[in-house]
Amino acid sequence: MSVLVTGGAGYIGSHMVLELLARNEDVVVIDNLCTGNAWAVPAGATFYRADIGDAQALETIFSAHDIEAVIHFAGLIVVPDSVERPLDYYGENTCKSRVLIAHALAAGVRHFIFSSSAAVYGAPGLEPVVETAPFAPESPYGASKMMTELMLRDVSAVNPEFRSFCLRYFNVAGADPKMRAGQSSGRSTHLIKIAAEAATGKRDRVQVFGDDFETPDGTCVRDYVHVTDLARAHFGALDYLRRGGASMAVNCGSGSGYSVREVIAAVKAVSGVDFPVERAPRRAGDAAMIVADSTLARDVLGWAPEYGDLETIITHAIEWERRLAARQSRA
Repeated sequence: MSVLVTGGAGYIGSHMVLELLARNEDVVVIDNLCTGNAWAVPAGATFYRADIGDAQALETIFSAHDIEAVIHFAGLIVVPDSVERPLDYYGENTCKSRVLIAHALAAGVRHFIFSSSAAVYGAPGLEPVVETAPFAPESPYGASKMMTELMLRDVSAVNPEFRSFCLRYFNVAGADPKMRAGQSSGRSTHLIKIAAEAATGKRDRVQVFGDDFETPDGTCVRDYVHVTDLARAHFGALDYLRRGGASMAVNCGSGSGYSVREVIAAVKAVSGVDFPVERAPRRAGDAAMIVADSTLARDVLGWAPEYGDLETIITHAIEWERRLAARQSRA
């Protein structure tokens, strides 16, 4: 049987494909390449360039392959953009997910794993957030993820053979330790990616969006999780569902929070490059602080970050930027 990975040409999706192939899974990828790259789809996976909202494409895929599980990454992810263009985010992240879920259900798919986000919580406060915290998204991006979680909850409740697992992860960063994949999108709002670009000469500065938050140094505090560790957590979720586990949602994060200033200082220390930093106004939808309590993921999945320290995450991110620059120069 096969595993369908949506968004498998993108950042997290390509790492998921690598993880599945390493475990001898038969992998099918669907990606419209709006932010992904065809070259990022690992060799060994069957690739369809198509949109998850394209019913005909989904019918073709589910007819041609015996899909046991869907791991769903495809969607839009830039929080400030979602504030400016909410209907785009509800259309891409919620409505198209509904189309995908309906086709998976009709095809007899048993397991559905969803790439959710800590953005469903909004700004829960200074303490590590647990899964029982109420939904309170502060952006259309977070709301669109919440809506898909609710759809999966309700569909699973009335279809006992269809079980779902939602992973609410925090700030994903780093790159495959073997440098086979990394974050390659042309436009990113992720701090470690941006700082790594500045450290490798792709940007002339890094902006700090607000320094008057109610945090120890006035800048936003975030929990960073290595992308390879995140792929391992998704495989753990698949294994859990295959063993008969019930539908559920868990947090995925390191449990440690780092401020924007701390991350920038760490990138400078690892790279040895003192790039310029400038203050900028706050961005819409940014929470002051959000850090994960990942106890449930550790207990249910037996998962723990292997690359949990910030220096390792940054080292891999910087090395990927150097490899990516070399690739682009040859293109």
